[in-house]
Amino acid sequence: MYYTYMLRCKDDSIYTGITTDLERRMDEHFTQGEKCAKYTKRHKAKKLEAVWSSDDRKLASKLEYQIKHLAKSDKEAIIKNAEKINILSAKLDVKEYTRVK
Repeated sequence: MYYTYMLRCKDDSIYTGITTDLERRMDEHFTQGEKCAKYTKRHKAKKLEAVWSSDDRKLASKLEYQIKHLAKSDKEAIIKNAEKINILSAKLDVKEYTRVK
């Protein structure tokens, strides 16, 4: 199982990533551990906003890529309303993803 996630940072930016172990990865981001992403080292992670599960790395990476290329307003819309993931339906089969949070 792979997870694609969106984090809110203290400067109100949104970081998107993938992992197989959500709890471990969140600990790395929030404690700014050794394996913390460079981005969240500079823009301290504040809150986990959204998580999707998928069956394999390829699917998780595709979702991560598409989210990273959205305008911030579209990212905010997806966070507020899970149904808004459909804005990506022209580029991905959104049925392949399950919103966890």
